[in-house]
Amino acid sequence: MVPGQSDDGYRGGTALATHVLVGGAWLGAWAWRGVARSLRAKGHDVYPVSLTGLGERVHLGGPGVDLETHIADVVNLIDSDGLDDVTLVGHSYAGIVITGVADRVPDRLGQIVYLDSVPFADGQSFLDISPPEAQAALRHQVASLGDGWRLPFPTFEALGQEASLAGLDEPARRLMREKATPHPFGTYEQPLRLGGMATAPARYGRVIVACDDIRALLAAGIPGFEVFREPAWQVVDLATGHWPMLSAPDDLAAVLDRLPTRDIDRG
Repeated sequence: MVPGQSDDGYRGGTALATHVLVGGAWLGAWAWRGVARSLRAKGHDVYPVSLTGLGERVHLGGPGVDLETHIADVVNLIDSDGLDDVTLVGHSYAGIVITGVADRVPDRLGQIVYLDSVPFADGQSFLDISPPEAQAALRHQVASLGDGWRLPFPTFEALGQEASLAGLDEPARRLMREKATPHPFGTYEQPLRLGGMATAPARYGRVIVACDDIRALLAAGIPGFEVFREPAWQVVDLATGHWPMLSAPDDLAAVLDRLPTRDIDRG
């Protein structure tokens, strides 16, 4: 038992949780090492995920890998390990993945956490959030550099044009360069298909951890983002760039550690 932890799963008034951590494009379970280490030191159970075709599962990638493959990766982990009351964290691209997971296994979740990401709607693909010229550029990269199905990891100069690099020091950038793998592009193109979530109210907590990019969008009052100010949503600011698991792992772990896991309002 972790010092200060009681038999009922609480530590000093804080409920312990089972965290399933899903990274964004090009990332595998390796990206969560610092966060996982910190959460485990606090007594939480942690399951970092490498989606099919990414991380140590890069050899399983192929043209047939799509969004449903990645949703199934996470659903199967939850089912096979018998996980309940899960705090499901999805970063960036994985926002669309965890939205699908929540649709498939809502009763297994305690809360769903969008990490510098937002939920996606039924029929929406990840590619849909990019303007037409950006979509065309991505498709050109896949065709010319990725054998028609892989999206290569870009340069940091290119990344910085799309998202905040704040807090990514040289060791973090070197780790990303060494570990990042091309992303199966079919996961970007396939529309999300929702069943129960489209009509039934969510019974789990809903959280957005807003780093620099999402913080800016929320502050700008962009239409559609006002929903996240409703009572059903908890918005937590984290002042760092778009890859907080690498730029501020201990700060991110502290945010996740403080999130409520019992007796929360899931109405």
